[in-house]
Amino acid sequence: MEAFLGLDLGTSGVRACAVDARGRLLARAGVPLPPPRRLGTASEQDPRAWWRGIAAALARLRRTLPAGTRPRRLAVAATSGTVLACDEALCPLGPALLYDDARCAEEAACIAAAAPPESPARGAASGLAKWLHLHRRGAPLVLHQADWINARLLGRPPPTDANNALKTGYDPGAGRWPAWLAGLGLDPAAMPAVVVPGTPLGTIAADAAAALGLPPDLVVVAGTTDSTAAVVAAGARAPGDAVTSLGSTLVVKVVSARPVADARHGVYSHPLGRLWLAGGASNTGGAVLARWFTPARIEALCREIDPERDSGLDYYPLARPGERFPVADPALAPRLAPRPADPVRFLHGLLEGIARIEAAGYRRLAELGAPFPRRVLTTGGGAANVVWTRMRRRILGVAVSAVPEAEPALGAARLALGGPPQP
Repeated sequence: MEAFLGLDLGTSGVRACAVDARGRLLARAGVPLPPPRRLGTASEQDPRAWWRGIAAALARLRRTLPAGTRPRRLAVAATSGTVLACDEALCPLGPALLYDDARCAEEAACIAAAAPPESPARGAASGLAKWLHLHRRGAPLVLHQADWINARLLGRPPPTDANNALKTGYDPGAGRWPAWLAGLGLDPAAMPAVVVPGTPLGTIAADAAAALGLPPDLVVVAGTTDSTAAVVAAGARAPGDAVTSLGSTLVVKVVSARPVADARHGVYSHPLGRLWLAGGASNTGGAVLARWFTPARIEALCREIDPERDSGLDYYPLARPGERFPVADPALAPRLAPRPADPVRFLHGLLEGIARIEAAGYRRLAELGAPFPRRVLTTGGGAANVVWTRMRRRILGVAVSAVPEAEPALGAARLALGGPPQP
């Protein structure tokens, strides 16, 4: 039986999935990674730990695959904006700068002066800010996290993919690196070649195949960012299909026929085959609920909530002041008053408040030109809450359902199988 493999490089671990020729899950495995080193605005991780984690995750995956299964293709999903410097032999020259590393304020100021207002490459945590930071320090080679893994698999630097390149300044609408990069000292012609996710990059190198226990004819396929891979795993494929992630924060994404952007609100669009994936992320989410309730307590209290009735409370739940989407206000204060004595009503108000922010997020995307959702697929820890799902369905006014299998490694495996979803 043929298998198609996906890897997901997260900050806390490496996850691997295998699917069959119909995209059905065959096996999954995961291993933890050493925690990142965070100090001030810096956020770093040893890239060599990623490679060790991949080897361990694939070894575990092989042990759970049905006998006789032969991997044919592999794709990697990784965190957008994570980059590293390496030499011509692909050896890291230091720790990788992670997606949330914001040390590059000087570079971000230069980018702000050169880049158009709607560019997702703006900001100290952007991939471009880190790329420029390493380039200015004489790095022979700068690669995105996914590209370094692909380089190790192939034995040579590969093309990057259009999703990982987005926050490094690539213009997916025009299909090229923009000319304004030259004003930063970066030659657009010297930037990596860019391909769409799902494009075959080549056959695995012999030493990598031997080290990872993979067949020598395995094909490495261009992957994507972790959030886009999760959307692929969820099954969104037509304009109006939306995916809400209810994790520590709230992330909303909707499939659109055209790209939309609003840098002020952190809205940008990833190419998704012939379509686009527009989205934004709020600071509300499960982290706010965790301040007052454990998961078990939430489950118990939700049994007493009527999701079809309004709580009468008007909350904007935030863990601390500051919001980025759908409102861009770094000083926005949480709105959590009045606080009822009844914990059931308090939780009801919190869940409703988050649901209203979700609806406002989709309205913001629609104002920019994306379609309002025709259906919302839900991932993350909050997806299993049936009461909250019914409440969100009432507030959004569209079908809302949970997606049991929506991890990025699964989306990467389905990219390896057949490329990005098509309408």
